[in-house]
Amino acid sequence: MIVTRFAPSPTGRLHIGHAASAIRAHDVAREAGGRFLLRIEDIDGTRSRAEFIAAIEADLRWLGLTWDGPVLRQSTRLDAYAQALDRLRGMGLLYPCFCTRAEIAASLSAPHGGPDGPVYPGTCRHLSAAEASARIAEPHCWRIDMAAAVARTGPLRWHDASAGDIPADPLAHGDVVLARKDAPASYHLAVTIDDAWQSVSDIVRGHDLFAATHVHRLLQALLGLPTPRYHHHPLLTDANGKRLAKRDGAPTLAALRDSGLDGAALAERLRTGRLPDGIATASA
Repeated sequence: MIVTRFAPSPTGRLHIGHAASAIRAHDVAREAGGRFLLRIEDIDGTRSRAEFIAAIEADLRWLGLTWDGPVLRQSTRLDAYAQALDRLRGMGLLYPCFCTRAEIAASLSAPHGGPDGPVYPGTCRHLSAAEASARIAEPHCWRIDMAAAVARTGPLRWHDASAGDIPADPLAHGDVVLARKDAPASYHLAVTIDDAWQSVSDIVRGHDLFAATHVHRLLQALLGLPTPRYHHHPLLTDANGKRLAKRDGAPTLAALRDSGLDGAALAERLRTGRLPDGIATASA
């Protein structure tokens, strides 16, 4: 059975870009007689707000979208993330990192750029077990030793509906964080664990997360999890070609609703590519 999901973070109001992605995920499932799930990614305790969760549900209903089963909140899944971290730690693939952002920036005199920016130079990977143990009471995150992890899994591949068969290249990301200092799991770990737990077969999401899939494919292999099919779609932009984002004040669905716009009509326009004035599709 086809199972898709829409998994926003409750850190602000949804905008048209979110709507377009949710509609795609919803329709992939419904057209195949499958299930569409709603998951709230709320493990960022410093930014997540309860009022935004209610707003997300209201926005989706306004668009005419329905989901199957109860809404899953990642904040109820902390034990699952801890167990996954323990497994990876038991494989000898994790190490504590005590570096601050300032220290990392200062160490990158000639930074090697990865898909998401400068790659962590591996400073704390070289700490002895005794030194790491002696400092463990200090604030720290947990990073994966990417080279060791890739050596353990060997070559991996994944499939995207538009791009086709993709060789996984997690090494390009360096030793990514899997548990942050201020959160029990990173996006990479939590999303991989929950997609498998919810039996998500098809992941529909924006092209901005295409590169992250290389890391997710590695985690699937390490933890013995299935690999979904991926459908990365173009992002929506403003008239100047800038990606729509919460932090940049993109027009919210709530504002459009308050203006008297019909949500079902907007959803149909987005399905047929008739974007509102001032909104465009990114070229890549």
